[in-house]
Amino acid sequence: MDFAATLEGFKNNTAEVDDRFCRDVVKGLSRTQKELPCRYFYDARGSALFEAITRLPEYYPTRTETEILRSCAEDLVADIADGDLFVEFGSGSSLKTELLLDRVCGRVVYVPIDVSEAALADAIVRLAVRYPELEIRPLVADFSDLAALPGDLAGQRAVGFFPGSTIGNLAPEDAGRLLSRFKRVLGKEGQLIIGVDLKKSPVTLVRAYDDAAGVTAAFNLNLLTRINRELGGTFDLASFQHEAIYNSEAGRIEMHLVSRRAQDVKVCGRPFHFREGETIHTENSYKYAAAEFRALAAKAGWTVKRVWTDDNDLFGVFALG
Repeated sequence: MDFAATLEGFKNNTAEVDDRFCRDVVKGLSRTQKELPCRYFYDARGSALFEAITRLPEYYPTRTETEILRSCAEDLVADIADGDLFVEFGSGSSLKTELLLDRVCGRVVYVPIDVSEAALADAIVRLAVRYPELEIRPLVADFSDLAALPGDLAGQRAVGFFPGSTIGNLAPEDAGRLLSRFKRVLGKEGQLIIGVDLKKSPVTLVRAYDDAAGVTAAFNLNLLTRINRELGGTFDLASFQHEAIYNSEAGRIEMHLVSRRAQDVKVCGRPFHFREGETIHTENSYKYAAAEFRALAAKAGWTVKRVWTDDNDLFGVFALG
């Protein structure tokens, strides 16, 4: 594979990305309930911290989903045909993807989509060594805004892959719109393999998002570090603390950054005031009963073909068509 040509083919417009980052942060901090889009967690350090989170004893989703993918890989890829596109939305490190590529490599064109050019570059180099016969067509993009695949790929039969329960970061109505978008991007004959975190004990959930080692706290606070570095922010990290709560009415875990004192902060040259105890809402993670997700998928135009779960029904991998 020509690494230079491949990497050159997906360079993004840094100025445009930075401008959007500024707009999104200013808009979120201007709300009555201050908020920040969770997509901006994943700079280089944020991605590394999240990988560390996935290895924590309290954080069950990654290891549980990985166990399902490993044990059910043959069934999961059974309908993938030679020449199909294998499109991963929010590919990141692509580590889970290898469990499926081991079964289909050489038969598919792998299309990893991610906002992080660095993460894509690292993954491509690793995968090209492991699978020298695999054609890789990376795309730097926000999958939530993606209208279609590039022209030379559009129209090919495509199987989407969306692991990690990322769908839970969206409110149900937004999750439904994203599933509808995936349906359009993947095409009429498209399929989707998606990981979904299932409803369970609130105690188990809160522990998963507020670990004893403080790794999730560091991950949450790193968002402020990124804002300081890239947007000229003046956040004092010691004046904010991580908080995770389970909102039983909404069926979601919420992550917040809590202001320890009254303070003023500037971002992109704009001032923002924080009261003591005021929070920045940084992430939601919705949990679904299997029947709830079936209904959500159906409303978006998908049919649930099959569901794989672990023995404790902590997590589900759904095959949609």
